[in-house]
Amino acid sequence: MSSTKKVKHAGRFGSRYGKGIRDRVTKIEVKQRRLHKCPNCGFKTVKRVSTGIYRCKKCGVEFAGGAYAPATMTGKIVVKMVKQRKFTPLMKELLEVSEKPQEEVTEEAGKKSEEATENKE
Repeated sequence: MSSTKKVKHAGRFGSRYGKGIRDRVTKIEVKQRRLHKCPNCGFKTVKRVSTGIYRCKKCGVEFAGGAYAPATMTGKIVVKMVKQRKFTPLMKELLEVSEKPQEEVTEEAGKKSEEATENKE
């Protein structure tokens, strides 16, 4: 097979699947195969073990992340919300609702469904 300097990781596909798809594959694989920064020790020694699992070679910490990168856009947003403490009051609300006994929750649901049927009539 000829040199794959230009197409990098997508060279294994040859001329199949189209240039756009091969470019996307190359972009994703370059991102997933590089070394990432460790959230624990700060060194660029984190390597992808399998889908969504990463391990730091230096400190040995193992953690979950995105499929192709340890930090996803959604994860960054959640971390930012938690740091700003805007999420904390909402979390308390969620905990209060989940701590209610199951009977109260089912009774409330029954009342709401009765009200809905009365409103339709």
